[in-house]
Amino acid sequence: MLNWDEFHEDETAVAEQPASAAEQPAAAEPAPAPQPQAAPEGVGESAGRYAVAEEDRLARARKSLDELDVAAGLEELEMGAARIEVDDKKMINARADLNQLVPFKYEWAWQKYLDGSANHWMPQEVNMNADIALWKSSDGLTADERRIVERSLGYFSTADSLVANNLVLALYRLITNPECRQYLLRQAFEEAIHTHAYQYCVESLGMDEGEVFNMYREVPSVAAKSAWSLKHTQSLARPDFNTGTPETDQELLRNLIAFYCVTEGIFFYCGFSQILSMGRRNKMTGVAEQFQYILRDESMHLNFGVDMINQIKIENPHLWTPEFQDEVTQMILEGTELEIAYARDTMPRGVLGMNAAIMEEYLHFICNRRLAQIGLKEQFPGAENPFPWMSEIIDLRKEKNFFETRVTEYQVGGALSWD
Repeated sequence: MLNWDEFHEDETAVAEQPASAAEQPAAAEPAPAPQPQAAPEGVGESAGRYAVAEEDRLARARKSLDELDVAAGLEELEMGAARIEVDDKKMINARADLNQLVPFKYEWAWQKYLDGSANHWMPQEVNMNADIALWKSSDGLTADERRIVERSLGYFSTADSLVANNLVLALYRLITNPECRQYLLRQAFEEAIHTHAYQYCVESLGMDEGEVFNMYREVPSVAAKSAWSLKHTQSLARPDFNTGTPETDQELLRNLIAFYCVTEGIFFYCGFSQILSMGRRNKMTGVAEQFQYILRDESMHLNFGVDMINQIKIENPHLWTPEFQDEVTQMILEGTELEIAYARDTMPRGVLGMNAAIMEEYLHFICNRRLAQIGLKEQFPGAENPFPWMSEIIDLRKEKNFFETRVTEYQVGGALSWD
């Protein structure tokens, strides 16, 4: 084994060996001692061993600080203000300092943030080799199965971007509780991961990226859902929109219900069930695994959104008028009808053990769930879930062989529990 101490000793010895007469260079004249040079104009001396280039720039910085209106800044920060109390916090229209995360008022919001962070995943972790081979095979999938894959990637690639835009451009500014805002940041990151996952699937399969990502402007059933979601974002995204009146507070509540209960709570479920049904038949297993992780995230988003909606109702009962409840019920019914139309477009014939009629009952069941979750009357009494395996997938807890594939409830190292 090489000993670095010996190596350095040998190196030193070699350096100290006298050269032979032939190898010795002629005596060189001693180099002249370096002469001190004048410092360039504008360069001053420093207390250290370095110079300050452009002293005038430093002087301007100091002058600017001298002119800083400290009093105004302290007033903006409310220097000397009392510390935040839990009762100061509210979901909307709170005057409490948003920069102070604690004390928590809504422990459930912080817990959801922790749960979301523990369930981190990335698209590249999913093996797509089997999907690529199946997709490129001339007889690997039927035309109806290919249609489902293309429509799902086309819709979802846009939908998660719309949700992210709503979170970043509207909700984050208007929700006035810091622990909820912390979760919104986590959700926005997860939406970015979902969009990445769709791009990764499209790229892996060699699909036409322009066709897939522009589908929301070319395929009517996809465009209708996207247009409905955009309709409920536009007003809140205006820079001059602010809450504080019954009308604007209801507009925010309307947006929350539209995005959490309809866009994420209804519009995603036909595509989820189609792709996951395909995975259950050992087809497009990589895409199905991506969708399984996405469904787990979206289930958490939905539950968080429902909790926010109900908390706003508790703190602002004057907003939950009979007229507003009727309007919200109508919104959820509209979303259900749009998803049924999407199901008919993506499944003109029976495929994967399902058809449009069965999907319609499933969506009526989902509609009832969303209405009940925010305290509204079910509109399809007796509608049952024809896909009980979907509930099993959503509620799955570590039931996969870890060495066979990743567990659905994946957790990062620091949060991993072997119980």
